[in-house]
Formats: sequence, C-alpha cells, structure tokens
Amino acid sequence: MRYLTAGESHGPQLTVIIEGLPSQLPFSREKVDEQLARRQKGYGRGRRMQIESDRVQVLSGVRFGKTTGAPVTLVIENKDWTHWKKVMGTDPIPEYAEKRRVSRPRPGHADLNGALKYGHRDIRDVLERSSARETAARVAVGAVARQMLELCGIRVAGHVVRIGTAEAEATPDLPLEEILRRAEDSPVRCLDPQAEKEMMRLIDEAKKEGDSLGGIVEVIVEGAPAGLGSHVHWDRKLDARIARAVVSIQAFKGVEIGIGFEAARRKGSQVHDEILWAEDRGFYRATNRAGGFEGGMTTGERIVVRGVMKPIPTLYKPLRSVDIETKEPFAASIERSDSCAVPAACVVAENVVAWEVAQALMEKFPADTMTEMVEQVEQYRRRIARF
Repeated sequence: MRYLTAGESHGPQLTVIIEGLPSQLPFSREKVDEQLARRQKGYGRGRRMQIESDRVQVLSGVRFGKTTGAPVTLVIENKDWTHWKKVMGTDPIPEYAEKRRVSRPRPGHADLNGALKYGHRDIRDVLERSSARETAARVAVGAVARQMLELCGIRVAGHVVRIGTAEAEATPDLPLEEILRRAEDSPVRCLDPQAEKEMMRLIDEAKKEGDSLGGIVEVIVEGAPAGLGSHVHWDRKLDARIARAVVSIQAFKGVEIGIGFEAARRKGSQVHDEILWAEDRGFYRATNRAGGFEGGMTTGERIVVRGVMKPIPTLYKPLRSVDIETKEPFAASIERSDSCAVPAACVVAENVVAWEVAQALMEKFPADTMTEMVEQVEQYRRRIARF
C-alpha cells in the first residue's frame, strides 16, 4: 500500500490517492470526517480553524460503501480558496504575482531552504506546500487505515504528555477505552486534569506574549500481533518506519519508542522486558519498556510512540531575518497561526502511525479482499498462541 498527497495551503483542495487497499473494506466517510474534525480542535488553535470545516469527498475506489480494490481518491476542499484565487491561480497574473510576492523568509520554516533548493524568488511557492495544512490529507489517509485495522482487532489512541513546562502524570496501565474517553473530553487531549489546567494557562500566557509552545504527544496501538515488521533489512523495521513517519509531521523534531531516551540512564536489567508464557496467552512480556518492539518487529504488547513538537515558528513576536531580494534585515512577517497546535498534532501523529501499522499488516498478510486478510490475521494469532 502507498499513498500520495497533493495541494497547497490556500489552493482549491488537498488530494490524496491511496493505492493497494484490499477490496471489500467497509468504508465510512463519516469516520474520515470524524478524524478531520478532531484535527481541527484543541486549545490554542488559530483563526483558520474558524474558516475551514473539513469534509472528505470520495472520487474513486469506493462503491456502495466498500472499497473495490482500485485506487481510492480523496479530496478535501479549502474553503479559504475563494479569497486566494488570483494569488494562487495557475494562470499568470503579473500584477498579482509582483504585488503578493513573498521575499522575507521566516525563521523555523521551510521558506529559505525551499527557495534556495528550488530557485523560487517568491517564497509563497514554498510555504504553501510546506504548511501543516497538508496534514489534513494524511489524517484522512490514517482514518482509512484505522478502518482496516479495527477489522483486524487493532485500535489506536493518542494523548498529550507535555505542553511547555506542564507535564502529565504517567498512566501506563490505563485501559485504551479510558485513554480515548479522557483525551476526547480534554481541550488539550491530556489525561491528567491538573496538568491540563496548567497547559491551558501556559497557552494563554504564550498567546498574550505573542509567543508559541511545543510539547510531546504519545500514540498507543493496541492489538497488533507479534511479528509485524522485520529484522532482516534496515528499511523493513517497523519501529524505524514509524519514527520516520512521526518526524515527517511538520514541526516534529524527535521521537522515542517505549521508555526511549530514558534507557540511556538505566542499567540493562532495568530496560529489557522479561519473557513469560501462559497457556491462555502464549508468550508475553512482564513489562513493556521496549514500547512494543524488539528487533524492528512488534512483540504483541502495546506500541507506545512519543513525538516531540517544537513551538510553532510563526510568531506574533517576530524573530530577525533577511530579505532575499534586498538582503536587508527585518522582523519576520507572520501568516495566520496557532499559539499551540500540540493537541491537533496528536491527532496527526495517531493517523500517521495507524497508516504505518496498516501497511505492515498488509505486507505480512497480503490479500486482495478484506475477508481474506481478516482470516489470515485470525489464523496467525491462533498459530503463535500455540507456538
């Protein structure tokens, strides 16, 4: 399975083509819209969320509520396009091209590097595609993947661990259903009510100061059978593929799995998970410090992944930069922005992880129809339970 996304932040739409989905997968457009709506929520979001109300259109690959096996095309319209037709149109309009040209790169963005790489004198040709608006397309892809995973007994949840200096108390044994409920009930997707209040206070403070805040999100996948991914090649290790997917999210700068960087401070006996066996469970781990992975493969325990998001670099308290035309210094300009997008980024992280797990599931259990895949997964679960 693979997918491609296309579209700009202020263009007419975002487009996704998903190839390789099995046929007969029950497809719910409402479930895709639900994930898109979750992405738009969160304390600290900016004015654009008041403009966009994302809904997916399905243009191919689905008929009568099920996938056909053909490529699936999804479209998400940009409602703000009506105000940008001349600036973002495909036909040249010289007066607009010059009048609305952007020559001032913002620190922390792709602006300058993209202009240097692709030779753009108008930085809008960079910022329109590098914008986090693109993540709406990836959330739609993940929403489709989640529908496939759920039929195979695999579920995904996410929550915010930290915003700024406010950190939630760890709750590693909380049932997945409780994680889902608490995260949805919280304006910042935090499971800890006390930390939630402090996170919201810090966001208000940063907004008042014209600043922004980053944080840490955690994604949990429950029900993945042991053996997804592979140890035989570096690029087939599923934990590495998940890490790449998480760091590819705009503004994400780091990832850890399980106890992650904490492992550097511990002795081996405090890091590795002992292996146990029971007749009703088969093999399992006494702990899950590895976060559900050993040797690049799932262990059957929960997959636990954390991603670090830097503060959004578009600030109302601008940083210094240099105009690419005049080479004169200036205080960097702003586009519409959030003061904190960590809660929304949590939803994005959930969905990019869901896609990677679904892709690994398809590699392990290749099938033309969803019925065949479900049968293969169930048979495999029975086999490894008796191993």
